Amino acid sequence: MSSNSLTPTTSLPPAELVSWLNAEGSLTAMLEEKAGQPLRVERSFEGYRLLTLQQKRQLGLQGSALNHPLLAWIREVQLYGNDEQPWVGAQSIFPLSSLKGNARRLQQLKGTPIGYVLFKRRRTLPNQRFMRQTSEGWQRQTRYDWYGRSLLISETFLPAFLSSGADKSDITADAINKA
Repeated sequence: MSSNSLTPTTSLPPAELVSWLNAEGSLTAMLEEKAGQPLRVERSFEGYRLLTLQQKRQLGLQGSALNHPLLAWIREVQLYGNDEQPWVGAQSIFPLSSLKGNARRLQQLKGTPIGYVLFKRRRTLPNQRFMRQTSEGWQRQTRYDWYGRSLLISETFLPAFLSSGADKSDITADAINKA
């Protein structure tokens, strides 16, 4: 089950981007279907950081938990489709409390798209999604409940994605079934 909402903004996303912002399941699988090849992942940052107050709220923390420092494993990447410019800028936030048991492998992704891990056994995951326009492009921020662990993934659709013809017809039944 998901909850989608647009944050207040002066404009709406381009019509050709709306289906991508609202797509359920693995964005990785859908982007690979559009590109006709596996995504190339370039990491720009991977390591520990303290979370901001906004990130704690997005993860669903409340009350006194908001006042305490919280360390998380952060991974920032650029996703490339089938051209030289990145299509999506993504940030994954894994609070240390979520990195227990099998979830520790999320710190070892290297160049692997996170969608390969999150959606390996399930097409969709319980989530809450927010959308907003940033200086880089339209962004969807999704808090996933992955086997009882909260993860926050932000995906920003960059100008190269829109110029690649981001039409809703690109999201095919095959891509959704793979997701």
